[in-house]
Amino acid sequence: MTISKMTWRPQYRCSKFRHVFGKPASKEACYDGVPITRSVHDNHLCAVNPRFLAVITESAGGGSFVVLTLHHTGKVDPHHPKVTGHRSNVLDLKWNPFNDYCIASCSEDTTVKVWEVPPQGLLRNLTAPWKELQGHSRRVGLLEWHPTASNILFSTAYDYQVMIWNLDCPEQVIKNPLRTISHHPDVVLSLAFSTDGSLMATTCKDRKVRLIEPQTGSLLQESKTKVHRAAKVLILGNLKMILTTGTSIWNVRQIALWKQDDLSVPLLQEDLDGGSGILFPFYDPDTHMLYVVGKGDASFRYYEISAEKPYLNYLTDYRSLLPQKGMGVMPKRGLDVTSCEVFRFYKLVTTKSLIEPVSMIVPRRSESYQEDIYPMTPGNIPAMTSQEWIDGVKRDPVLVNLKPGSQVADSYLSLVKGVDTRRSQSRPGLLQLSYIQGQLDSTKGSKEAGGNDKGHEDGSPLSNGQDLALCSPPKTENELRLKFHKQQEEIRRLRELLNQRDVRIMQLELEINNVKNLHS
Repeated sequence: MTISKMTWRPQYRCSKFRHVFGKPASKEACYDGVPITRSVHDNHLCAVNPRFLAVITESAGGGSFVVLTLHHTGKVDPHHPKVTGHRSNVLDLKWNPFNDYCIASCSEDTTVKVWEVPPQGLLRNLTAPWKELQGHSRRVGLLEWHPTASNILFSTAYDYQVMIWNLDCPEQVIKNPLRTISHHPDVVLSLAFSTDGSLMATTCKDRKVRLIEPQTGSLLQESKTKVHRAAKVLILGNLKMILTTGTSIWNVRQIALWKQDDLSVPLLQEDLDGGSGILFPFYDPDTHMLYVVGKGDASFRYYEISAEKPYLNYLTDYRSLLPQKGMGVMPKRGLDVTSCEVFRFYKLVTTKSLIEPVSMIVPRRSESYQEDIYPMTPGNIPAMTSQEWIDGVKRDPVLVNLKPGSQVADSYLSLVKGVDTRRSQSRPGLLQLSYIQGQLDSTKGSKEAGGNDKGHEDGSPLSNGQDLALCSPPKTENELRLKFHKQQEEIRRLRELLNQRDVRIMQLELEINNVKNLHS
């Protein structure tokens, strides 16, 4: 008689993102002393792009938010200039994805205002908006820009309406929206778009998910299930899925996955915990990673999503001691690719008036550019104009290469000033210290030329899409010393990279010589 032995084989997933870890910024790289709002509105309360960081602040009268240059780290001046044009509390902020100097804000005063931030940042309080949108009858709680069309803005308010605005018009005050979508019986909690912007998913206070075609305003699908009460929604465009976060009928926080063409029953429901804070989902289509951040939690989870079962694959948690009130997310074109950074959060800690950057990093031994984790990604160039979108055109986003040295058009300088810019993905330390070196050179030149520094202004360099002359200078000797050490570290890394390339060149030369000898 033969006895068969059962062998247990653990099923390990082959994934390059299994060991992604969160790296919090040092104290010197955080933003300290920011009066973060105490509003209980369930929004991110923060917006980031490769140039600026905007945060809704606490104010006694009216509503305001502060705009900081990205490298203005350390202690923030309590009297730093703010954007103070709203008559009541600001509820949401969104940067224009195609113009790093344009930001939209909405408020309890029922208006939406679009602002133009000066290239050097705010030097005094900004009170006059570029555009003012008046159409809602109650407070406006949510904003979203169209992902592929320029100057198309979506807003939703407590009047249950979703309004679409075209900013490419001569009027400074716009009172008539392009289109009004009225399919919701209650307050809209979340808006999300597909990759090309042809579909819009919403969640409402009735806890249903709706799929809408924004160009026509027609309702395509509506969920009917009662086992999952959705609060926030995302469209996973490259997977043809929809993801929602919310609660179960037992008030357990939950993630649900749906087929994009069938919202009758969710594909998957994953119970998380019994926490009370709302869950904010963030999805990276380039890496298929999902980050789930709970408001009021001190940690967050991240997963990898696949098109096949089990669909949702848990990776690990990022844990800290400080609870987050909101989160800002850096666009892909603003990441540090030399350190294998694939995502970056800006964590709002109200208890300490602190904004802490947290970088999600793929551990790699090589410090050269890793093409397998940085595919072509949507950039800052619109795929079509607002009029083309109104006429019914649908286009995929314009993709860009994040490899250092690749040509990327600057959203402001190219479109507004017509200046040719070159994007170079360098480390923030190199950017800051290049500014110091440039300032020292300009100071010497101004002394020799009797204070005439026009030549320096004409030839100011650009790195990582930013004008080095617009970065904030170091204010103390400690900041200067810190930036000097960062520059030395960057020089060391660059030397190592050059040495590696020299070795590779020698290897290739030897291989060529060997091939020639064989043929001879």
